[in-house]
Amino acid sequence: QVQLVESGGGLVQAGGSLRLSCAASGRTRTSSTKTMGWFRQGSGKEREFVAGITWSGTLTSYADSVKGRFTISRDNAVNTVYLQMHSLKPEDTAVYYCAASQVWGTRMPIDFGSWGQGTQVTVSS
Repeated sequence: QVQLVESGGGLVQAGGSLRLSCAASGRTRTSSTKTMGWFRQGSGKEREFVAGITWSGTLTSYADSVKGRFTISRDNAVNTVYLQMHSLKPEDTAVYYCAASQVWGTRMPIDFGSWGQGTQVTVSS
């Protein structure tokens, strides 16, 4: 089991930037954790995939809505995954969740067995 703790959320004006961090602990060996992902859930909306990165860093993927604005990265030395967000829009407002999967390259929520508690991102217009 992987324990995940997100941080870095907050209130920002439209056009601004934020960087989210996800610190992982526990069973984080590459043999068990293949993909780290960021998801978000806005008020009254379903949880949606935002970005993903394989633990080796060889593959990244993004939702079309954030492509070119968000960047996912990881630092395996400190077991941390980041989500750098630029050009934020009010529609990016949501609770952002970090998740870990044993499936390589997936973006399906059902494949992610470990989830953080979430961090709120609010973008004002």
